[in-house]
Amino acid sequence: MSDEGNIITDLNLDGSHDGPVPNGADTLPTAGIISQYIKDLSVENPNAPESFNWTDAPQIDVQFNIGAREINDEVSEIELKISLNSKHQAGTAFMVELSYGGLIGMRNMEEQHKHAFTYAEAPRLLFPFARRVISDAVRDAGFPPLLLEPVDFNGIYVQQLAASQGEGAEAPAADA
Repeated sequence: MSDEGNIITDLNLDGSHDGPVPNGADTLPTAGIISQYIKDLSVENPNAPESFNWTDAPQIDVQFNIGAREINDEVSEIELKISLNSKHQAGTAFMVELSYGGLIGMRNMEEQHKHAFTYAEAPRLLFPFARRVISDAVRDAGFPPLLLEPVDFNGIYVQQLAASQGEGAEAPAADA
């Protein structure tokens, strides 16, 4: 029996039909998270054990900052910095500062799409993991876990991009 026409043996190495060429160049745009990690984590509980007895509602101050640096042409590091303070009338209950990093790979993307992925999509992908680290850190400091609300990184990115274009400047690093 002849195997002609069998999909296993008909590799079409002669290039007689349209479609991807075996071992051809990868030219499609692609982006994704390569790895993620805690770069720095600081948890302070300066008024323990007295702070565990405070009954007034705390004022929670949360600050975000997104930084990025290019590692090479296809890999960048995104750094999501989150700082939070829990203050009561009697003083500070706890402070948490987290620098959560991620390596992202981007290939065959236009510069505007790279920028959007770097400052909007990558932070959105990293945030749930950073939020869990903060929740665990607050719990491990002796307080009820603190679950941060979701952040609309894309909305912040669009706002800051519009603001920077209005000023005629480069698009800024996101600051929430």
